[in-house]
Amino acid sequence: MTTPAHDAELVRTATGHLLSDTVKLEAPEAAEPSQLPGWTRAHVLTHLARNADALVNVLAGEPMYASAEARDSDIEKGADRPLDALVEDVRASASRLESAFAALGDDDWNRTVTLRNGVTDLASSVPFRRWIEVELHHVDLGIGYTLEDLPGTFVDRELTNMAGRFAEHPEVPVAIELRAEDGRSWRTGAAEAGPEGPFVVAGSPVALVGWLTGRTNGSGLSARGPLPALPAL
Repeated sequence: MTTPAHDAELVRTATGHLLSDTVKLEAPEAAEPSQLPGWTRAHVLTHLARNADALVNVLAGEPMYASAEARDSDIEKGADRPLDALVEDVRASASRLESAFAALGDDDWNRTVTLRNGVTDLASSVPFRRWIEVELHHVDLGIGYTLEDLPGTFVDRELTNMAGRFAEHPEVPVAIELRAEDGRSWRTGAAEAGPEGPFVVAGSPVALVGWLTGRTNGSGLSARGPLPALPAL
């Protein structure tokens, strides 16, 4: 059984790994494209920093971002900085979030908080949400950390999380069964399957997570036809 305090420690470890990997970058490489369309590595690093501060806001009962426009503007402005400033921003903002986690007691973790676009959840979900950001954007930086390097416990939890996210989603009109090579399965998409049964997508948990999170086009997966289009995250 996971706890928010344990997840907060996983966030701290994952952030440390990401920061250690930034030493592989030469200063000009921050402005080069990341693996996210339209974003440079500097955009990814800036987003990580602003996301940490936004989650501090959430835990304090404040709006996550002033507005969608302000969020996008902050990322654009912040991306126009040298590498050392970007890395220090990620480090300092992560420290602020770590302090916010440490300040919460048992009752605080059970509070309902409001995230982006009016989404609500328990405060106890915030460390895992941050872990997702750190792990996937570490991959997005394109500095040698790949989907295959994601911790197995993270892959399993993110697979369950994404299946839940797309379950009965209005933009996923087909019932989907996700099948892992180890025999586990998850249902997502439409609640009711057609006469042929759910559309089965099979492969390794890592390949399934890559597709569900939009990091791949479904490479490494098998299905009876083209994979359904999934909503952007």
